[in-house]
Amino acid sequence: MTPEPPSVLARSAAIRFLLALIAVVAAGVYGCATATNEGTPQQPTTSVQTLEYYSQLVKGYQNSYPPRHVLVLASVDAREFTDPSASVHTPDQGNPAIGVVLDADGSVVERLYSSPFLPLVQKAIEQSAQEAGMVATDSPDSSYRGVRKKGEDYVLETKVIKCWVKKQRGREGSHSPLWRTTADFAIEITLYKPPFRVPYWQGHSAAQFIDPPITHAIGAPDDDTAIYDEPGQVMSVALTRAVAAIFDRDDLRTLITEDRMVRPH
Repeated sequence: MTPEPPSVLARSAAIRFLLALIAVVAAGVYGCATATNEGTPQQPTTSVQTLEYYSQLVKGYQNSYPPRHVLVLASVDAREFTDPSASVHTPDQGNPAIGVVLDADGSVVERLYSSPFLPLVQKAIEQSAQEAGMVATDSPDSSYRGVRKKGEDYVLETKVIKCWVKKQRGREGSHSPLWRTTADFAIEITLYKPPFRVPYWQGHSAAQFIDPPITHAIGAPDDDTAIYDEPGQVMSVALTRAVAAIFDRDDLRTLITEDRMVRPH
């Protein structure tokens, strides 16, 4: 066998060295990229939840008011985002932020939105007023202007000040359930009696719903059976309870029942 010339051997060794160098560099670049990807936290996903008003969910106040006419104005979003998980609450494509899903360490893994919920709140108040026994109609106006528009006896002005839901994963090995969802909804109400501009009645209505509920008995494990699958359903319960509580109260019921409805000329 004829030996390779020295120049050919040198060239072959140089090629092998170059290929080995390229492989080492490529492996280093891949390793850095992998480390960078592993070190970068994943961005939270998003979900658009459905909110509803659950008619007849709250019992006991149905048909307890006289059939007075009430005009329900469009609700206003006046929420104060004080919860630490609500630090990011800008709308997404016109859908308002209503909550988050957290992992066991409290990190946000999903941001929750809904379709614009203010029309739903207005309709819910109108329906709840009808359940209470009143005759309710709605208006596109959001603020009372001191005039009677549809022959109404009262005008109801509302501001949503809280609408936030959190679904959090429980820690491994604890007595808490795998997931727990907490929804808070609160609304401020001002009732006017046209044409007077001074409020006839003012109130605050709030509700919190936790699913599954927290057991306060000492040494007893928490119930781990959730009623609802979606955070939007849990928020819907809180919303329904807060809206129903506007009319499920003795002070407002007594005020309207005893009102002789003497209208000024």
